[in-house]
Amino acid sequence: MNLINKSVVVTGGAGFIGSHLVDRLIDEKPGNLVVIDDFSLGKERNLSSAKRKYPNLKVYKQDATRMRQMEDILKNESVDVVFNLAIECLPKSLVKPKAGYDTNVELTSVMCELARKGFFKTLIHFSSSEAYGNAENIPMMENHPLKPTTPYGASKIASDHLVLSYVQTFGIKASIIRPFNAYGPRQNEGNYAGVIPLTIKRIFHKKSPMIYGDGLQTRDYTYVTDLAEAAVRICKEEETRGRVLNIASGQETTIKDLVTKIAELMNSEKPVIYEEARPGDVRRFFGSNLVARALIGYKPKIDLEEGLRLTIKWYSDLFDPEKVRVSHARETQG
Repeated sequence: MNLINKSVVVTGGAGFIGSHLVDRLIDEKPGNLVVIDDFSLGKERNLSSAKRKYPNLKVYKQDATRMRQMEDILKNESVDVVFNLAIECLPKSLVKPKAGYDTNVELTSVMCELARKGFFKTLIHFSSSEAYGNAENIPMMENHPLKPTTPYGASKIASDHLVLSYVQTFGIKASIIRPFNAYGPRQNEGNYAGVIPLTIKRIFHKKSPMIYGDGLQTRDYTYVTDLAEAAVRICKEEETRGRVLNIASGQETTIKDLVTKIAELMNSEKPVIYEEARPGDVRRFFGSNLVARALIGYKPKIDLEEGLRLTIKWYSDLFDPEKVRVSHARETQG
């Protein structure tokens, strides 16, 4: 499948992963590129580079659970492909579990119905490794048992099954991406922040880094541009239709080692503060990317240390008031 001159939509496209995917899609020279985002987590600043590179980028501020409004947008844009990244995030679902679960399933249901009705041709749906729950087999492959420990994980399983049921029953064209622990620039640093932006922010402001639990829980970190590259390749490869593909680094890292590495890179010697473990926190993650390697030639380019350096640099610029003032002045003059 070729994306040149195609009409492409990214729901959640102003978010962390979505905006990097938009940047990557521009390289494919689509004829029409559209972002749909309600901006509950997404930010205008995340699309600034995309708008410079692709001045015709269209942005709709829209709740993607609204069927009628989504029908109108997709009909107006004559869409070929939808990348579905709109979600209620995991930390928020721990505060509002029912709302988080219902919203995530409804977002997927709307996309599947729109595909069934012919409003677009191909759905690339973003799942989450949270669907697996704690690792029972290492490394975790796509046939790993699905035993989520959070309502968020349960919502992703339900959404994945819904997509696959539409593939089987109605013949829609869809592929499912199951990423492991994406990180990098633009990840939400405010409410519901993940461990990497939270740690960088605390150290930047001369505070001690914080760990929930004992820090021995493990994760498999994938730099966000590697994930965006994988998403484009999955879209272009017809053999991925009707399948789930892990996107993982294949390296297991403890939270303690991660926080220690960030502190080392930021020259912080403040002691780590340990807080009570978060409810439903997965103990062990370590993903296999063998299927992605076989089907799309996936190979991560950015290792963890390089990715952390790039991420720290981006957040340090973001948190530096002087750099923010200079940047804003340049944008105003431009």
